[in-house]
Amino acid sequence: MIIVPIKWVDGVSEADAAALEVAIGLDDHVTVVTVGGPAAESGLRIGLAAGARRAIRIDAPSDLTSESVANALAPLCAGATWVICGDASRDRGSGSVPAFLAAELGTGQALGLVAIERPTATLAADATLRAVRRLDGGRREVLTATSPTVLSVEGSVAHLRRASLPGELAAQQASIDVRLGPDGPIDRPNAVRPYRPRPRELPMPTGDATDRIRQLTDAGAATRRTETVVLEPAAAAAKIVETLLAWGYIGNDPV
Repeated sequence: MIIVPIKWVDGVSEADAAALEVAIGLDDHVTVVTVGGPAAESGLRIGLAAGARRAIRIDAPSDLTSESVANALAPLCAGATWVICGDASRDRGSGSVPAFLAAELGTGQALGLVAIERPTATLAADATLRAVRRLDGGRREVLTATSPTVLSVEGSVAHLRRASLPGELAAQQASIDVRLGPDGPIDRPNAVRPYRPRPRELPMPTGDATDRIRQLTDAGAATRRTETVVLEPAAAAAKIVETLLAWGYIGNDPV
């Protein structure tokens, strides 16, 4: 059995749709699961129309923390051969739920997958899958994943098939299993914001119109060159602060 957790945020993300397509292509027994309110059932019916056999909604707030979502999903995913997730949802897109879920299940995780090869034979319970993982710098890593494993795929892996009319009609009438989920904790994405350096202070341009335009656009300026400096940790930290001060990214009294 393959379980596909998805998240409904005014639609299903490309990554979640890709996870659904990969799962349906691998096995006939696919269960699609979501954590959220009644509105999230729209995403489950998309999965049913495409070919999933069963749909489960864990009734809980849609803005739970990623760890809480994984805790709610873990009991349903415990007996699955494979858990296939999208690498990002349509809201925060942190991609952290698969990692939390793998930790809860005590299984391996293969993340950032850009390709999964479908085996030529029927997918057995103890089968292995060959997958390609994205690395930094345009590199790729070929993995052999053994069940049970949490797989996290990117949206480019596959496009969800178009459901047939009978499938659409059947999905709209299908019953959805509803389980009680946690009430919190709620994620507060705006509580902490990433650091943003202050604008650099530059002198007012001087001269005639041509000179001012050149100064504003930096036209005709010498090409900036990089510098490699090898220092001890304390001296390196002081050099970084000195350079940031010179560039205007921090003031003389940085907080």
